[in-house]
Amino acid sequence: MSGHSKWASIKHKKAATDSKRGAAFTKMIREITAQAKSGGGNPETNAGLRSAMDRAKGINMPLTNIENAIKKGTGELPGVTYEEVSFDAYGPGGVALYIVGLTDNKNRTTAEIRNLLSKKNGSLAGPGATSYLFSKKGFISIQKDKVSEDELMEIALDAGAEDIATEEQYHEITSDIGSLAAIKEAIEAKNIPIETAEMTMLPSTTVKVVGADARALMSLMEGLEDQEDVQNVYANFDIPDEEMDKLAEE
Repeated sequence: MSGHSKWASIKHKKAATDSKRGAAFTKMIREITAQAKSGGGNPETNAGLRSAMDRAKGINMPLTNIENAIKKGTGELPGVTYEEVSFDAYGPGGVALYIVGLTDNKNRTTAEIRNLLSKKNGSLAGPGATSYLFSKKGFISIQKDKVSEDELMEIALDAGAEDIATEEQYHEITSDIGSLAAIKEAIEAKNIPIETAEMTMLPSTTVKVVGADARALMSLMEGLEDQEDVQNVYANFDIPDEEMDKLAEE
């Protein structure tokens, strides 16, 4: 899962820069609104909303924006109605992609996603072609030098984690969705800094990608993430950490 961990870290850092913050805010508002509409406006009983709010706070979204987005979802404030869309696709190196978005015009979004994939060495696949490879999980990553694996394992397993793996740069914790908040709180209570904590879709298998394919894949991933209707892009690539570091700096 090192590819997922590194990509999540890159996304977080990009979203925190001024040039990307406005677009990130817009996407987070859509997601918070959609989560509040589908599961209610109380983050204590709506895990999806709680996760979205945590990520919004992570990119320093003002509390007023978050509250207004929730109110739009619950109907307390007027707002545009968005529907969830998803696309199965393939990227360079045979990497499986599962793209999830929120849109007010499905036909427009579908055409734009197809065009973007075509321009960046990807292709749209039939419904279900890649989505079966991914399952919804809670995911937390922590830099290896911030805590020992033994200490983290004791904290996380006691809080309900399913698995803990240590990659080249990160400890990676997976859990069911319902346990994510409790695990995050238990780690933070020990003053251990968390790199990423989110609800995500993790792949059952990975594809190793290097060289030109890795560079092309990162370009495609960034292009998809920048598309205004795309909320998340899930992929089953595994790019070695040292190569990911180089690509992140380009």
